[in-house]
Amino acid sequence: MPVSDGPAVTRSTLRQQIADALRDEILAGRLSPGQEFTVKEIAEGYGVSATPVREALVDLSAQGLLDSAQHRGFRVHEYSFADYRAMIEARSLVADGIFRGLADDPSRAPRTAVDLAGVRRRGEEASRAAGAGDLNVLIGYDLRFWRELSALFGNPYLSDFFHRLRVQSWMCAVPHLRAAGDLRGRLWAGHCELVDALVNRDPDAAHALIASYNNDSLSLIEALTGR
Repeated sequence: MPVSDGPAVTRSTLRQQIADALRDEILAGRLSPGQEFTVKEIAEGYGVSATPVREALVDLSAQGLLDSAQHRGFRVHEYSFADYRAMIEARSLVADGIFRGLADDPSRAPRTAVDLAGVRRRGEEASRAAGAGDLNVLIGYDLRFWRELSALFGNPYLSDFFHRLRVQSWMCAVPHLRAAGDLRGRLWAGHCELVDALVNRDPDAAHALIASYNNDSLSLIEALTGR
């Protein structure tokens, strides 16, 4: 049974709540790459019927987080280092496009310090968690930071795609990061500098920060996997 005591789930948005809860279990490392489970096990763990669980698992499979294991249910997808490198490249291209678009087109979104106060708060929390090596807090705030920042571009399809990439890249990194022990000072914490680059309409500064972030992420996972 992958989830011993599932959180209380109401029936209003059951499918999405179950999908979100299982995604959090994966990112927290409580569901490991390759781990298998059935619809029945998840339904019993959350005390709900099988239908919304099956729908949630199908949704997570479509997002690349789970694989359907024929006659056995589902398993947590196992990503390779090559997958991680490709994700880093993809998210770099998307982030660069977002920042250049926001800098070049004033009509897309407001970008004053006041308008970006919420994004900055997420960035501050993410930076603090990174400095403390608190992976659980960092992942939550980092995903919210990038989701809200990418939403400024005004293209929900791009924002959703970028969010999925970031979830997948965290999923790749989590097993290695959790096995590393003390992460203080080893995790990227430049979120607020990115907000400053956006306020200043400086895509070159944003590009340099994103490149640094991605290089640091790759180097860290390479070191942790002995590559």
